[in-house]
Amino acid sequence: MVRPLLFSLFLLLLGSTSNGLTPTPYRDDDASSNSNEMSALRHPKADARSLSSSSPIKTSSVSHAVAVGGIGANWGSQSTHRLPPEIVVRMLRENGIQKVKLFDADYDTLKALGKSGIQVMVGIPNDMLSTFASSSKAAEKWVSQNVSHHLTTNNVLIRYVAVGNEPFLATYNGTFLRTTYPALENIQKALTKAGLQNQVKVTVPLNADVYESASTLPSGGDFRADIHDNMIRIVKLLSDNEAPFTINIYPFISLYIDPNFPVEYAFFDGGATPLNDGGTSYYNMFDANHDTLVWALQKNGFANLPIVIGEIGWPTDGDRNANIDYAQRFNQGVMARITAGRGTPMRPGPIDAYLFSLIDEDDKSIQPGNFERHWGVFRFDGQPKYSLNLGGPTGALVPAKNVSYLEKKWCIMKPNARVDDAQLAASVSYACGRGDCTCLGYGTSCGGLDARGNISYAFNSYYQKNNQMDEACKFDGLGTITRADPTVGSCVFEIAIKPYYSGASRVSFSGLKTLVLGLCMFLLTGL
Repeated sequence: MVRPLLFSLFLLLLGSTSNGLTPTPYRDDDASSNSNEMSALRHPKADARSLSSSSPIKTSSVSHAVAVGGIGANWGSQSTHRLPPEIVVRMLRENGIQKVKLFDADYDTLKALGKSGIQVMVGIPNDMLSTFASSSKAAEKWVSQNVSHHLTTNNVLIRYVAVGNEPFLATYNGTFLRTTYPALENIQKALTKAGLQNQVKVTVPLNADVYESASTLPSGGDFRADIHDNMIRIVKLLSDNEAPFTINIYPFISLYIDPNFPVEYAFFDGGATPLNDGGTSYYNMFDANHDTLVWALQKNGFANLPIVIGEIGWPTDGDRNANIDYAQRFNQGVMARITAGRGTPMRPGPIDAYLFSLIDEDDKSIQPGNFERHWGVFRFDGQPKYSLNLGGPTGALVPAKNVSYLEKKWCIMKPNARVDDAQLAASVSYACGRGDCTCLGYGTSCGGLDARGNISYAFNSYYQKNNQMDEACKFDGLGTITRADPTVGSCVFEIAIKPYYSGASRVSFSGLKTLVLGLCMFLLTGL
């Protein structure tokens, strides 16, 4: 029994750096349990209501001490090959991005943001809400380790803690309904106990489906009936602590789910016929949607609560309306608003907003749509996708520097392999299921490829995700490695960047290696 156990331990040691074919690069999931199912709704853009227009009493957008001005960006981590945090922070600074919103509190990311001058919103994933809802001690420990420590030791400008991420989505079926407010309350108490209540504010990033309008006009806005009481409790806590209401608004989604949605109404410079709400004209969906929230707050006695736009953006691939031209047009419109300090009819002051997102994430769930992996202003490797003025010193996007790529080689379908080979369908399905084929299909960047091109694209995606391991290009003898770039027009066959391993990953692997080797030596001495 000892020898099989010893062999198993060596396999475990190997397995700690190999997931079948590839070293596992660092990744941080929003939902650590039930990863496949939970990740499907991790950052959904389920803005299902294309609300139109609004009306009278205008309120100030800055009644509490909340930082406003400058553009922020969402920085996600659901990528198989992440850029090192130091490279991303340099890219943020060189592009004049003054604020960043995270979906977790990854140590290496926060440490890299130290002394950068960038304001930070750290995130608490939804799967942690129940822990903090039931334990004030757990909330205090989290605040100590992830807020106080980085503020004092690493000089990180943490300004917000995002408690959960769109926890009231209808698609969650009430999973987080009972834990969101108690978690928010305990985190607020923990911040107060640490003496940080004036420096760091709590908030709950919510999807625009938390409010609705019976009249289809903004002036009819109110919180969703099934969560109304929960929303009022949250809003009151935010108001009492001079914290902002954070909302995610996505005109793209309205266009995606409704083929009759007027395209021009999605953009800030569109030529759509304005909608009238009691004498107030709305020329775009963002203004109408935003002011529906303003009305909801006003009707419930919180007319002056500050609003932060937690996510706003446009994807560049994976759907016929997700393209470079539309993304550039929309995001430049957002920037024009921010630069001009012009808000909406109901909130005419400056907008505090975070673009979604900074970088493409190839490991996100595509349940909301194939576009979900393509929200980045930058590609996965930190290279700009299009021209965009974020207000930086050059007026143009500055690419990431010192990025390390894998070798210039690709996996493609063997030239002599037959398209009707019986093994092909299973191989392509396997490659797409574990790689990324969201750029294939009608209206996408690789939609014009022929059958062999589609197959090669799928093979290469899997090959690159698995760090160009030879075994990752076999596909029952149908794949072959080439050094001739198979890119066709706008359809880029990508080369992955070298995997990034966080300090925590290196430490944990080192500890595991020491433990396993020590145990193996103990067993060997007893043979």
